[in-house]
Amino acid sequence: MLNAERGTRNTEHETNKPMTKITLENMEFHAFHGCLEHEQKLGNTFIVSIGIEIDTSLAGQTDELEHTLNYQLVYDAVKTQMEIPSKLIEHVGQRILDAVFSEFQQIQGLKVKLSKLNPPLGGKVDRVTIELSKKR
Repeated sequence: MLNAERGTRNTEHETNKPMTKITLENMEFHAFHGCLEHEQKLGNTFIVSIGIEIDTSLAGQTDELEHTLNYQLVYDAVKTQMEIPSKLIEHVGQRILDAVFSEFQQIQGLKVKLSKLNPPLGGKVDRVTIELSKKR
């Protein structure tokens, strides 16, 4: 079926697979990402949210964890990437996106939102945030 507004195909209706959005919101980490020496030594607080598109219709019928995504494993994958120091949050975000997307083949769409709280910009800034996304 063609989406007239966008000129794209709507594959969700074609395959008749209902997609569910699962979100792990505001995972907080103390990590050592940044270009400045004090950021690399003292660290900072980072917030990560992950939006996942996945078919959960079987899990909805069976009530079995093996038929859906194990949120603990997703959290562990994010935590692993957050523990690797990087200069740029863009690099960290891309690593998270790639790691989660490749580790969990049942994910059809993925969005990563990564915020660095109180970035050292010479003035009061609550956070700097990047968002990345990927689809199969």
